[in-house]
Amino acid sequence: MALGACSPKPAATNEVASTSSATQTATNAVETTAPAAPVAPAAPAATFPTAEDTAKLASLPAPYNQADLANGKRQFAVCKACHTLPSGGPNMVGPNLHKVVGRHSGSIPSFAYSDGLKSAGFSWDYAKLDAYLTNPKAVIADSRMAYAGMPVANNRRDVIAYLKIESEK
Repeated sequence: MALGACSPKPAATNEVASTSSATQTATNAVETTAPAAPVAPAAPAATFPTAEDTAKLASLPAPYNQADLANGKRQFAVCKACHTLPSGGPNMVGPNLHKVVGRHSGSIPSFAYSDGLKSAGFSWDYAKLDAYLTNPKAVIADSRMAYAGMPVANNRRDVIAYLKIESEK
């Protein structure tokens, strides 16, 4: 008995009778239970990338037009710890990255950038994003981004293309 330490132990004859009665009750319940209603199949997962995403990808400059957007989405999962991507998304530890490709450095007024990033004076083009994702401190010495960098070139290409395509939505 599971709760034996908390309650008095019943007599052995009652326990056997209870067990037999409980088994019969459970058997009857199984026999009289109506079959479960059929479960509707789950809606298919949204296809990613969409045909529209693929068309936009083809319009990007090389090598970004050859990116693997599904891998870019997987790589961005790490970034989501500190950044949001949707339009109007909040700043977190890092700024919102919606439309980051082409944005002027340090330009979101509601985010507290490092002095170096505020005064960098560049726009986040593909090459600058690639360099920054490779090694943030090499591009902006006082960068507050607590990220060592993304050493694999194809992963950087894929996440940059993903940022560009998702920012168009």
